[in-house]
Amino acid sequence: MKKIRPKERVGYGKSVWGWAIYDWANSAFATTVMAGFFPIFFKQYWSAGTDVNLSTAQLGFGNSAASLFVAFMAPVLGAVADKGSTKKRFLLFFALLGIVMTATLFWVERGEWFAAICVYALGIVGFSGANVFYDSLLPDVAGEDRIDAVSSLGFSLGYLGGGLLFLINVLMTLTPETFGLPDARVAVRVSFLSVALWWAVFSLFTLFWVPEARQAKPGQKTAAIPAGFRQLLSTFRKVRHLRWVFLFLLAYFFYMDGVSTIIRMAVDYGLSLGFGKNELILALLIVQFVGFPAALAFGRFSRDFGVRKSIYLAIVIYIGITLGGTMIQSPRDFYLLAAMIGLVQGGIQALSRSYYSRLIPWDKSAEFYGFFNMLGKFAAILGPALMGGVGLMVRQLLMPSSPGEQELIEIGQLAARWSLGSVVLLFLVGGVLFFFVDEEKGREQVVYLSAETDTS
Repeated sequence: MKKIRPKERVGYGKSVWGWAIYDWANSAFATTVMAGFFPIFFKQYWSAGTDVNLSTAQLGFGNSAASLFVAFMAPVLGAVADKGSTKKRFLLFFALLGIVMTATLFWVERGEWFAAICVYALGIVGFSGANVFYDSLLPDVAGEDRIDAVSSLGFSLGYLGGGLLFLINVLMTLTPETFGLPDARVAVRVSFLSVALWWAVFSLFTLFWVPEARQAKPGQKTAAIPAGFRQLLSTFRKVRHLRWVFLFLLAYFFYMDGVSTIIRMAVDYGLSLGFGKNELILALLIVQFVGFPAALAFGRFSRDFGVRKSIYLAIVIYIGITLGGTMIQSPRDFYLLAAMIGLVQGGIQALSRSYYSRLIPWDKSAEFYGFFNMLGKFAAILGPALMGGVGLMVRQLLMPSSPGEQELIEIGQLAARWSLGSVVLLFLVGGVLFFFVDEEKGREQVVYLSAETDTS
């Protein structure tokens, strides 16, 4: 029998809040670890004494390696979860992996850059793998007419929760004696432990409050894994024939590449330009606390002006942010760009996630969100590697045979600006591809696919 989208489940009830609060839980990792302290600590502690462009390349390639693994893993996991009705179990498994790896960063010693990258990469695998199943639970808690608002609610809570813990962590590093800590270095390491605890505690609400629609029939659970692999092959064929899904995923791949790159590499970029640690941390706090109301506002804006126009607006603003970032000269410029990022970062992520739900079969959400997350993670492979590669190439081309100390600094900063500028190309390509996505025809294809499945 054909499955009906659950329009009746539209309120902000217990299940919606239980789903959205996971964004509050895991955004602590995205904020304190990925965007904040890890890039700083990596450059100044784990990779101390290394050339700034080389450490940028190390961080970029580490991000890319983790994302590559998750990208190949995501669609298989999504297919398995849909067959065995085990989305929440997989979410728990990968969240625990991320939590344990985040806590493990506390014990990585000075100069152990390779160990830090490996632990960090496994943390990203846990964070990203859990998001496959978190995203796929969205249709289980939100009806079609409220899915944009619920998706935006998740991102807004993520900004608020991640920002609050990050603020506490920043205060720990600025006044460690207030928290009974000997110095800022220990405070940063303790911050990793606080993220792990925060992530673990608030994930419990999702596990207990969020319902999961049962897909498997009695006796099928033991065959979930082989059935999942068979389903993966089937999904490849479906995506190939669902033209609008394919086009959207391709567009999403490119423009989200730019978003993910800026999230992960912004602090490293600021350090390469010579900005201080405290200035960069303040910029991250601006992103978080501007992002909280802005993500909600984007959800309302999309209801008045349409999801497509809202996504396009975000892409245009990101192009301006990236070009402006190549010309910044002072911390004040960095703060302005941080505020602009906060205005659009949550909006473009939330609306892309909910827009995709309109193009896919509703009863195969984990399977198709596996592809969605796969493309997102592949995007995070290209961007950081592109920045690292362009920076090294420009540095090599401009480096004289016997440079002075000031000349080395200037060349390093110029190479960093070129590396950021390369990200504009990704937003341009993504915007052009998104222009050709037709939502109405995409819906028609999904209906046709469902009808064809019912008669087979």
